[in-house]
Amino acid sequence: MPDTTPAGEASIKALVAAAVTDLQRLIKAQIALAKLELQQSGRAAGKTGIFIVGALSMAAMGGIFLLVTLAYVLVALGLPVWAGFGIVTLVLFLVAAVLGLLGKKASSKIKGPDRTIAQIEQTKAALQSAVEQPANVQRALPER
Repeated sequence: MPDTTPAGEASIKALVAAAVTDLQRLIKAQIALAKLELQQSGRAAGKTGIFIVGALSMAAMGGIFLLVTLAYVLVALGLPVWAGFGIVTLVLFLVAAVLGLLGKKASSKIKGPDRTIAQIEQTKAALQSAVEQPANVQRALPER
């Protein structure tokens, strides 16, 4: 059975098929970019979590030592034993403060998939432009 479609329609079908294939590749590339960006953000979030857990651990240990120190102060009322416990408590709180500041600094480096969002917006704009101006595509096609 001979092909009854005009040559112009066949070329339009080929153009649409090529556009769909290109769009599929573009979407797959954007998904891969999103995965990569989220992996990088996940690593930064993990590092931040370690600093925060360290800060909270040091603060908890500092609280325990502070309570032990207060207990010795109450029991001994002025004996030098409490001074040693007080110094240890102070050092633990200083370590907690340093770890907390490191965690805060590391958390400022965490960001979302900015490049992926920008690429998706560009694709969306290009598709909207193509849909809104189909006459330009028809004028660009050679007549047969």
